[in-house]
Amino acid sequence: MPGSDLTEREARTAAAIDAANEDDPDRIDVDGESRPLQQSLGRAAAEWVDRLDPDARPAQRLAARAHHLRRWERPRSDYPEGRAGYLRWRRDAKARHAADVAALLRADGWDDATVEEAQRLVRKEGLGSVPAVQVHEDAVCLAFLALQLDSAAEVMGDDKTVDVLRRTAAKMSPEALAHAAALPYSPRGRALLEVALRSEPEPEPGPAAGSAR
Repeated sequence: MPGSDLTEREARTAAAIDAANEDDPDRIDVDGESRPLQQSLGRAAAEWVDRLDPDARPAQRLAARAHHLRRWERPRSDYPEGRAGYLRWRRDAKARHAADVAALLRADGWDDATVEEAQRLVRKEGLGSVPAVQVHEDAVCLAFLALQLDSAAEVMGDDKTVDVLRRTAAKMSPEALAHAAALPYSPRGRALLEVALRSEPEPEPGPAAGSAR
């Protein structure tokens, strides 16, 4: 049946994305187990896509799962400090992730339309005007908040984390913000989020939410 074939192919591609992220040196605690960071974030983002959009297409779920595919290979530290270096790193990361996603999807025989949609989503083309791109951004943000907020705060400190959270919240839809408010945070994480939501984001100077997420 065409439907079951599609489901099998999507599961196979999702497994290939997970395998590509398996050797992430950055780890995160998920349900008491140390797991690869980008693999965990990708899985969570794909689950959020389905929660936010019950009619989501395979390209949406796969793009969310691969949104930071093997990001550790070109870290922010490879680029100069400051806003210009940060923007170049973020631009290059989006292009690289989109190319890597396309290669994985084409290897599993996905049609050009699906491949191109997944690439647009990973590049976040049309954020603020294309509903599927907003769902993608919301899903990525919610995965970050659910899994990485505390560890990011440990690295960045409270002030920087609040700034990141302000900019993250500014990109999210009202529905996603409602989901964010209901997540089970640590006391520190909830306090930081509450401070962030009470104030407007500052102009982006450098490694903001993109570097943490």
